[in-house]
Amino acid sequence: MSDNISVSIPKSEISSLPVESFQGEVVLIDKPEDVAPAIERLKVCPVIGFDTETKPSFKKNHANKVALMQLSTDSVCYLFRLNKIGMPLALQSLIESKDVLKIGLSVHDDFNVMHRSSQFEPGGFVELQQMVRQFHITDLSLQRIYAILFGKKISKQQRLTNWEASSLTPQQQRYAATDAWACLKIYRYLLSGDFHPETSPYRLPADADTNA
Repeated sequence: MSDNISVSIPKSEISSLPVESFQGEVVLIDKPEDVAPAIERLKVCPVIGFDTETKPSFKKNHANKVALMQLSTDSVCYLFRLNKIGMPLALQSLIESKDVLKIGLSVHDDFNVMHRSSQFEPGGFVELQQMVRQFHITDLSLQRIYAILFGKKISKQQRLTNWEASSLTPQQQRYAATDAWACLKIYRYLLSGDFHPETSPYRLPADADTNA
C-alpha cells in the first residue's frame, strides 16, 4: 500500500449521512453505592470504550471540571456522574488498570481536565487519533472518523449542553453513550482488517486540503 494515500471526508458530505446512535443499555451512575457493581461488570471486559463530558464554559479564564465519564461495552454503557460522586477508588482503579484496555479519542485532553479534580495515573489507554494514522486517515475528530469507516453521522447536538444539570435528559445520555461506544466500535473495526484505505470512497491525494 502506497504511503501517498490519504483518507479524509469533506464536512459537506457528513450532513447528508444517516445518524448513528448507541442502541444498547445506558446505565446512569449518580450514587456512590452504584459504582462498585458497575466496575465489577466492566473489569471482566478486555476492552471498553471511554469518553468524558464537561459543562461548557463561556467565561474567559474559567474552566469547568469533568462532569461525566462514559465507559462502554458493546451492549451497555455506564455513565458516571463525577460532579455528583467524585472519583471513587473503584473507578480510579479501573482507569489506572493495564488489564482492561480503554479506547478513547484525544484522551490526553480528557486527562488534563480530570486532573483538575483528582490525581491518577491512567493505564491501558489506546489513542484512536494515533491508531487511525496507521490507516492513512488524516481526520482526527470522532464524527469524521466514524463517517469514513461506517458511512454514518454521530450527531453533536448535545455537546454544548449542561452536563452538570440536576438530571441528564435522555438525549444527553444517549449522546454520551454513543461517543464512548463509537470509540470501541472504531477500534474493533480497524483491528478486523476490513478497512482498506486504498479502496475507501474518501481516498484523496496526500497533498489535498482535508479541511474542506
